[in-house]
Amino acid sequence: MNGIILGLLLPFIGTIIGSAFVFFMRKEMPSRVQKTLLGFASGVMVAASVWSLLIPGMEMSEDMGKWAVMPAAVGFLSGIVFLLLVDYITPHLHIGNDTPEGPRSKLSRTAMLTLAVTIHNLPEGMAVGVVLAGALQDNMLISTAGALALSLGIAIQNIPEGAIISMPMRAAGNSKWKSFAMGSLSGAVEPLGGLLVVLLASFITPILPYMLAFAAGAMLYVVVEELIPEASEGEHSNLSTIGFALGFVLMMVLDVVLG
Repeated sequence: MNGIILGLLLPFIGTIIGSAFVFFMRKEMPSRVQKTLLGFASGVMVAASVWSLLIPGMEMSEDMGKWAVMPAAVGFLSGIVFLLLVDYITPHLHIGNDTPEGPRSKLSRTAMLTLAVTIHNLPEGMAVGVVLAGALQDNMLISTAGALALSLGIAIQNIPEGAIISMPMRAAGNSKWKSFAMGSLSGAVEPLGGLLVVLLASFITPILPYMLAFAAGAMLYVVVEELIPEASEGEHSNLSTIGFALGFVLMMVLDVVLG
């Protein structure tokens, strides 16, 4: 049980640590640093989607023979479509942009920024919850250590994410404490979403391969739709590529060594 609690809280702790950078850095994060961190977060999420979610999902369906890939394919596309719909129907505003996305709304700028971050973090919480739910089941191919590896990997990539959220809020004129609080709270959806999935563990066991792939699709939607475009804009895009490589390798090593 302690392992489950730790697995749920680690990503949130990572966000809190990153948000605390606002107390030690200048009002604006240097472009080089932000590009590198965005690339790093992308690399972690891509590696986690492959090694921690898609591959275990296909291994669980080996009894289907050559069709073992179908649950992964269906779940993956469902995750993409789900996040696409959420992105389309939710009014939100990405950091660094002045034009809101989604339907017109009278929500404040802060509220729409919060919704954008919630959309971003939801797949990560789901991924941790699904893997932890798999680790709780008997005769499953997911170990508790493997689940914690995913949670730790997401926590590491949440450190730069927390900083990327809190620092622009500070630059916009908010106090350090308000910027820290907003950055930290942006990660609260992850343990809540993960806990919900864990509580439903006994019900999702028959469709666990689909759920693993669903989480992978949702995570990769965020990477392709948001992180990589932001990391590739303007100067220093080569730094985001280096960050991506480092994040990918780190997550791959964590999953193989700890899993």
